[in-house]
Amino acid sequence: MVARVVAGRGVMSMSARARALVTAALITGAGQVEFLEFEAPPPPPGGVTVDVSLCGICGTEIASFRTGHLHSPAVCGHEWTGVISAVGAGVTGRTEGERVVVGVAPPCGGCAQCQAGLADHCRVALDMARGRDPLAPPHGGFARSLTVAAQRVLPAHPALREEEAAQIEPVTVAFHGIRRSRIAPGDTVVVQGAGPIGLLAMQLARAVGAGRVIVIEPSPARRRLAAELAADLAIAPGDEAIDQVRTETGGLGADVVIECAGAPPLLQTAVDLARQGGRVTLLSYIGQPAMISPARWMAKEVTVTGAVAFTHDDVRRAMALVADGRVRVLPLHTGTVGLGELPATLQHLAAGAVDDIKVLVDPWRSVGAS
Repeated sequence: MVARVVAGRGVMSMSARARALVTAALITGAGQVEFLEFEAPPPPPGGVTVDVSLCGICGTEIASFRTGHLHSPAVCGHEWTGVISAVGAGVTGRTEGERVVVGVAPPCGGCAQCQAGLADHCRVALDMARGRDPLAPPHGGFARSLTVAAQRVLPAHPALREEEAAQIEPVTVAFHGIRRSRIAPGDTVVVQGAGPIGLLAMQLARAVGAGRVIVIEPSPARRRLAAELAADLAIAPGDEAIDQVRTETGGLGADVVIECAGAPPLLQTAVDLARQGGRVTLLSYIGQPAMISPARWMAKEVTVTGAVAFTHDDVRRAMALVADGRVRVLPLHTGTVGLGELPATLQHLAAGAVDDIKVLVDPWRSVGAS
C-alpha cells in the first residue's frame, strides 16, 4: 500500500498541494490498495460535492482485489450515502445539507436507446452507473467526500437509518434484476447464493408476489439468515438440491431462478433448476467463461435474462421498500470499519469469509494507509 497525491488523474505539483485534498482508497491491482490524495476543488457546473457518511463494500471490489480485474475508479466504492456539502452552478433541486443516496440520472431522452423507446437502457444512466460519465470522479466513496453529477444523487428517504441508506444501491441492483425477472404472483423462485444480493433478491421476490422462495447456499450460517428473512426453504447446493427443488414443485422445477452466486458452473445449474419454459436471471457478475449445454437450454425453452445496474426510478422504488420494512437490510450489516482498515477487510473477504455479509466503511473513523 502506498500514498500518493493526485490531481485529477495525474501527479500534483507542489503548488497544488496547498489546495484542499481528499484521501481516497483505490484498488490498483490484485491484493493491492493504495491511499491516494486527490485535489478537491468546488463542484463544477452541474455537480455536487457529497460528504460520505458510509460506503458499502461490494462483491465487485472483493473480486477486483482478488483478481486484479479493475473497473472505473469511480466504481471502487459505489455503495455510498452522505450529505451534500457544496452545489455547483446551474444545479436545481439539490441543496447543501441534504441527505442523499447514490443513484443514476433519469432517462436522458436523447441517446439512441431513449430515442428508440428503450428508456430503461438509457446510455447516459448506464454510463453513470459504470463511472464513465463526464463528471465521474477519479475515485469512489472510500473517501470522506467526492464530487459527482447532481443527477447522480437522490434524496434519502427520511425513515432510513444511515446503515440502511448505505445499502440502497445493492437493494436497487437486486430490485432491477427482480423487475426484469417478471415474477408472477404465486411463482416458485429459486435464488442461487445467499450473499448480499441473493439475500436482497429473495426478499424482493417475496415482495413482488412470489408464492414460494427457495435459497441454495453452501454456508449454514447464511442459510439460517435466509430462512429468518424470507426463504421458505434454504438448502445446500448439489445434485440433491436439484432433486429437492423438483420435489417441492411437483416435478416441474422453478418458475424463476435468480443466479446470485457468480460461479461459472452455476450458470448451467440455474437452467437445470428451471422448469420447462421457465426463466433465469443473471444478477451475479460471472467474469470467466462458463460451460453450458445449449441443447438443454433449447429443449427447455428457457428465457435467460441479464440484469446490470438500475434505473433512476428503480432507486426510488427500492428505497420505499426498505423504508416500509418489506425489505430488511440491517440483518445483512455485519460490521463497520474505518478507511484504514479497508485493505485488511478486503483481504479477509477475498479469502472467502462467510461470517461477514455486508461490511460498511466509515471514512471518518480512520483515514490513511496502515
